Amino acid sequence: MTRRTEWAGETGPDDEAGRSGPARRPGRGSRKGRGTRGEQVDRIAHDGDRGDPAERARGICLRLLTGSPRTRKQLADALRKREIPDDVAEEVLTRFEEVGLIDDGAFAGAWVESRHHGRGLARRALARELRTKGVDSSLIDEAVSQLDSEQEEATARDLVARKLRSTRGLDRDKRIRRLAGMLARKGYPEGLALRVVREALEAEGEELEPDAYSGMSGDDAY
Repeated sequence: MTRRTEWAGETGPDDEAGRSGPARRPGRGSRKGRGTRGEQVDRIAHDGDRGDPAERARGICLRLLTGSPRTRKQLADALRKREIPDDVAEEVLTRFEEVGLIDDGAFAGAWVESRHHGRGLARRALARELRTKGVDSSLIDEAVSQLDSEQEEATARDLVARKLRSTRGLDRDKRIRRLAGMLARKGYPEGLALRVVREALEAEGEELEPDAYSGMSGDDAY
């Protein structure tokens, strides 16, 4: 995976605020005979009588999707807050899926690609984020399968290498806690995190004792 997707306001486990979702390329997922995405939006936006609940629901969804792609659950939650009847919301959301304006599978795939390359998040953290956005577990599994163990380990090593310099001058145990804790918060498995940190410190010339990783607790120890 080489392409990075830009996000509009979303951050990960190490950042407090959340972004909405991955940027969708124009026309992606469209089918023959549907026309351009702009034409699809125009048809949906003007379909229905003014003031009709279905028309209101379409307008709400289109305004949200103009900023960035959303999952079906995110849009359903927005409609519920605006007191759109459930049956109307279901009909509108299904129609949006049919014309390709909602695509949870594409959302999940782009999310994984962007968040792994942009924030260095591991599969566990990515799956957790997608679950909070209401993506189906089967789609999550398919999306995170883009990352294999080798890619995940390579990213973990890169993260440690970039952080290593800033920990110089600290005592050995504090360096271990800080580096391993950073990887843990990004979703990396304990065994992988400890191995990568140990090897990075050993390569730097740091002498480690067999019990160097004992006694970690809280966020640092995951």
